[in-house]
Amino acid sequence: MSSPVVGIFDNGVMWWGLAACGAAQLSKLVIELVVHRRWNPRVLVETGGMPSSHSALLTGTTAALGWVQGFDGPLFALAAVLCFVVLYDASGVRRAAGLTAARVNALVADGGGLVAGEPPAKPLKENLGHTRLEVLIGALMGPLVALPGLVLLGSPLHLAQGLGWFTTVG
Repeated sequence: MSSPVVGIFDNGVMWWGLAACGAAQLSKLVIELVVHRRWNPRVLVETGGMPSSHSALLTGTTAALGWVQGFDGPLFALAAVLCFVVLYDASGVRRAAGLTAARVNALVADGGGLVAGEPPAKPLKENLGHTRLEVLIGALMGPLVALPGLVLLGSPLHLAQGLGWFTTVG
């Protein structure tokens, strides 16, 4: 029986889902540099934008889970259904909340505070959700990162063993 720490590092499904999320976040920095010609490392920790890292995380993890556990199992079905809910919410509910925040910010900018005599509040965060294209690109990016990583490299533990960092696991 292996330790929980070894089990975590042997969980390729989780790590490759996280790698897909990280790749999506890093690509935001590249897009910022290429398209907007500015260095803005804040995009690495902000929500919203192209591509959706939440979508990449969920679809990458779900695809990897299906690969390991089987695409016909109930665990994959649960992951897929939850994945669809998150993708729908990213381009629906969260996007609507961001658009609402933009309108509230515009009201505050036009007339000070929302209540008469109240000083203007700190602006609300507007970039909460994603367009459908941002969600789609993130959703495609997830499996494109997670599946080759899982199949070709395995878990971080297997990778470390292959590099000779660990010889036995117990």
